[in-house]
Amino acid sequence: MEIRELLSSYDYPGDDIPIIRGSALHAMNGTQPEIGEESIKALIAAVDEYIPTPARAVDQPFLMPVEDVFSISGRGTV
Repeated sequence: MEIRELLSSYDYPGDDIPIIRGSALHAMNGTQPEIGEESIKALIAAVDEYIPTPARAVDQPFLMPVEDVFSISGRGTV
């Protein structure tokens, strides 16, 4: 099964999603730059273009969710 068909079968826009071929191993080793370093640069460019930057409320106070709380004797709650 082709990758684009597989993406479409899971309700992703298979015809519109950019697919970048490359090798992180070749990028790390500095061999075959056309599938190593150049493909990593192409991947970063595609991610920057395809995935929008989320809107952030920079004029409001910073809120960070707390997932869990631990009580440590002698130290308090962290």
